[in-house]
Amino acid sequence: MQSTREVAIGQFVKSKAGRDKDRVFIVIEIIDELYVLIADGDLRKMENVKKKKIKHLSKFNIISDEIVKRYDTHKKISNLMLRREIEKLGLHKTQI
Repeated sequence: MQSTREVAIGQFVKSKAGRDKDRVFIVIEIIDELYVLIADGDLRKMENVKKKKIKHLSKFNIISDEIVKRYDTHKKISNLMLRREIEKLGLHKTQI
């Protein structure tokens, strides 16, 4: 599993800045120590992931095992899977 000191693949994060402020996303890929790619399967789909600075994210201490497993085995991560993982935690954008 790829990770930096700050975030890991499959980790739930919330945007602190930008148009997507207060939305919950899942880290899809780590670019470097400053940037990650995030998606939520709704506003940001897998076909159009968002490049975001780590400092603009609030991190939850929760990592989706399903997303990590798919990433490690190079299987496709679907938008539906992302939405379900976020819904499982009850982390809807309107509730946070």
